[in-house]
Amino acid sequence: MAISTRPLGTTFGAEVSGVDLSKPQDMQTAQALRALWRKHELLLFRDQQLEERHVVDFSRNFGALEIHVRREYLSPENPEILYVSNLKKDGKPIGILADTEVGWHYDQIYLPGPALGSLLYSVIIPPDRGATSFADMSAAYEALPQATRDRLAGRRAVQSYAAFNRAYSVPTNDEQRRKTPDIEHPLVRTHPYTGRKALYICPGMTVRIVGMEQQESDDLLAELFAWTTQPRFVYTHSWKLGDALLWDNACTMHRREPFDSTQQRLMKRTTILPEAALATPF
Repeated sequence: MAISTRPLGTTFGAEVSGVDLSKPQDMQTAQALRALWRKHELLLFRDQQLEERHVVDFSRNFGALEIHVRREYLSPENPEILYVSNLKKDGKPIGILADTEVGWHYDQIYLPGPALGSLLYSVIIPPDRGATSFADMSAAYEALPQATRDRLAGRRAVQSYAAFNRAYSVPTNDEQRRKTPDIEHPLVRTHPYTGRKALYICPGMTVRIVGMEQQESDDLLAELFAWTTQPRFVYTHSWKLGDALLWDNACTMHRREPFDSTQQRLMKRTTILPEAALATPF
């Protein structure tokens, strides 16, 4: 079956048909999927029946995989997989963000070499299916008034995993805190593969623009956060069982929409790193 696509969001995203993620991808198919990913930023694959090894193997078509800092929530058999779940075993959560409603964020924006992508596979979903929203930060940047883009040029911002955890009451241990100190990144990120620029900020972790007074920084960030989450830049995905979503972490942020926390939810996520050969991930 030939690969075909249909658009999802107004400015980004595509549903891909004709690909079975449980099968090894030949070189031609893998190259085609990488090209589609860089073009559309977010790819949806429906009706997949995947074991963990399939999730890992398919994700490796796009780069090396990270072992997440939250090791207590990793798959015992496949540590490249992070559980995102409200399920418990022996009274303890098996996954991250069990019942916490998490606002807009970039995955791994707090690392020196942030993740390039993430893949999330639905294993158990609530009866109302739940939803995850994604914001196209490339389109949002390109639509900014030129005066605002000039104001942002060359600026850097402080990203704080600690602030994210405090805001959403996420427990951390000493090792996790040591591995994730606050860090500065460019406020506008240049994609390492496409060269396209995107706003590289998120309400969950961006706490300050370097070189600005705190109030000026707060005001500008609030303006940018409101700008980037306008409906014209957002795609909201309503989950179905067997969905696999692959998104580009260099230019999209996301958030989980509310769902009934008494209902079970289990998602399995991989995190894709930039190629080691890149001189810089920005």
